[in-house]
Amino acid sequence: MAPSPPGPTAATISVSPPVDFVLGAAACCMACVFTNPLEVVKTRLQLQGELLARGTYPRHYRGVLQALVAVSRADGLRGLQKGLAAGLLYQGLMNGVRFCAFSHAEDLGLTRQPGGTIVAGAVAGALGAFVGSPAYLVKTHLQAQTVAAIAVGHQHNHQSVSGAFESIYKAQGLLGLWRGVNGAVARVMVGSAAQLATFASAKEWVQKHKWFKEGSWLVALTSGMISSVAVAVAMTPFDVVSTRLYNQPVNEMGAGQHYRGFLDCFVQISGREGPLALYKGLGPAYLRLGPHTILSLLFWDELRKLTWQLQQGT
Repeated sequence: MAPSPPGPTAATISVSPPVDFVLGAAACCMACVFTNPLEVVKTRLQLQGELLARGTYPRHYRGVLQALVAVSRADGLRGLQKGLAAGLLYQGLMNGVRFCAFSHAEDLGLTRQPGGTIVAGAVAGALGAFVGSPAYLVKTHLQAQTVAAIAVGHQHNHQSVSGAFESIYKAQGLLGLWRGVNGAVARVMVGSAAQLATFASAKEWVQKHKWFKEGSWLVALTSGMISSVAVAVAMTPFDVVSTRLYNQPVNEMGAGQHYRGFLDCFVQISGREGPLALYKGLGPAYLRLGPHTILSLLFWDELRKLTWQLQQGT
């Protein structure tokens, strides 16, 4: 795809898929550092909803701000970065594959076909989710772990990221590391399709209205803000289901003790907590998804432009 100077953008420049793997991974890891505390809170809120419905636990977390305070008091400020290493591994694997696959689809011209952007985004997201699923499983376990006074959800009691991978593998085998992958794939397919499709469309719309000078980073920032709304609305139900599937305890055969699978989890949440429970925590989810979407797309856009300029010797 030939660039259209001045002001190359991620929608018009061409970067090789291997390079885009690195750029996509780096962009989302950079965003993860800033948004991981909100991911910790989101995980706790979603698990608390499950246990409140079962009448097992009192309400420890009453909102995002109170939850941030509760976590920092119980686990220290470092507690707000629980699961960061696993989160970075997940972001690097999942988004590296996702952005690389989407970039390759762009180079092949598939995204210029009717509905091509949505299909490419969904397929790219599915591939990334499958590759990154074990890291997301471990991340969820670690983020749920806390002191008994404010614990929600099953406590797996892993001592480290490597220890978590080892204990899961020893207890459940290789397939155990991909437990809950169906929910993760559905979650990321929907979110990725919404994110990449709306980001591309939003960028075109923002550029058309000429709110900012051509090539400005504010174009990507504004487009990311618009895209993040669609991502939060589309992704939250799948995110709730995915979190609960990943964190549930399993029996000696590796089967979940709360849910038999994605559909069963979906039905149980709707039946016990009402259909709106699938959007429980939409606000906290946006507070996490919003900044992460904005930052990851902004970093990706800027890194691609920088890489293209370096390749052109400008």
